[in-house]
Amino acid sequence: MPSRKRSNGEGSIFPYRNGFAAYVWVTKPDGKRTRKYVYGKTREIVHDKWIKLHQQAKAGPVATSVPTVGQFVTRWLAEVVKPNLAPLTYATYETFSRLYIIPGLGAKRLDRLQLRDVQVWLNNIRDTCQCCAQGKDAARRSAKRRCCAVGQCCKDFVSGRTISDIRGALRSALSRAITEDLISKNPAADVKLPAARSRKRKAWSSDEARRFLESARADDDPFYAAYVLVLVQGLRKGEALGLTWDDVDLDQAEVTISWQLQRVGGQLLHRETKTEGSDVTLPLPPICLAALQLRRRQQQEARSAAGNAWQASGLVFTTRYGTPIEPRNFSRSYDNRIDKAAVRRITVHDARRTCGTLLADLDVHPRVAMAILRHAQFSITMEIYTQVSSKATRDALKRLGDSLDG
Repeated sequence: MPSRKRSNGEGSIFPYRNGFAAYVWVTKPDGKRTRKYVYGKTREIVHDKWIKLHQQAKAGPVATSVPTVGQFVTRWLAEVVKPNLAPLTYATYETFSRLYIIPGLGAKRLDRLQLRDVQVWLNNIRDTCQCCAQGKDAARRSAKRRCCAVGQCCKDFVSGRTISDIRGALRSALSRAITEDLISKNPAADVKLPAARSRKRKAWSSDEARRFLESARADDDPFYAAYVLVLVQGLRKGEALGLTWDDVDLDQAEVTISWQLQRVGGQLLHRETKTEGSDVTLPLPPICLAALQLRRRQQQEARSAAGNAWQASGLVFTTRYGTPIEPRNFSRSYDNRIDKAAVRRITVHDARRTCGTLLADLDVHPRVAMAILRHAQFSITMEIYTQVSSKATRDALKRLGDSLDG
């Protein structure tokens, strides 16, 4: 039976080296017509690629040259990550790409990137002082240079966690390259990484939490209500600073968590929380309700004192002129309050973790705690529940409520 004659522009499949190849006439982005080739070990593999290429050619312009890793990652950041993912995610990926991926792998052609290339690259990052590699010390003024630029390497090596995050950024970019049919396998998927040791998280006892809050309330600290919301309701720092009065119902004693305040890439952003799972309406216990009522009075007094200099933002926590709170300034105030209260130094996020620990002390069911803390995974909640403090803290927590309520 005679074979069907191919239509004009359909292309051809033919033996090539140790396998087969095929081509299809395509229109390039510049409007010119040319052949684009696909390759494979068997005729069946090439035929599938050939059909897919035909579909691409019918759908629109097709790029015929394979980009370098640097070119692709740059486009991926601009066209995929920035428009569709959270600003902080984009800032993180952009930093990893600029400092590590493009300098180390950027010149490699994308389809020739191999597992070994990625493995050696990551090994080199792990073993290289980043102060030397990035010229951090050399960029300082002569009087401030103290390590690499003066021949005294400071051994500024990245952590195992950072190595894993860098690999994660590259793997995400290469997954997109697979989706666009630029490569067939992700060479970053199977690299061997050193074990990343996670920092052991801390939490206050109920007695320490009480002392911290009592100190803030006694000094009429403008962040007292924020500290209460973090410790009692488990708010994240950005969620507390992004809270608006529109989301606080003092009459119904409810608060809705749906916004956050973040410093990203030099900009202070008031934006929606990262996921829908982070959005929730919570009842306000008496201690939280009283703290927010106090905060409203404090803000009204600040507004009267500022006069025409006041800038209305609708935020619960503001400067004395009504502008948003810089997250770093909040952290500094939090650290200063720790010193004044004479309690153990823990991070703001660990203070949120304290909420989970105290809920565990009160025998609150883990699923309920997961809803309050808005964890994405139950395992995160259970990690806290397996490290609860002693039973004696339950009495202290009751004293906390009694001492702060009213």
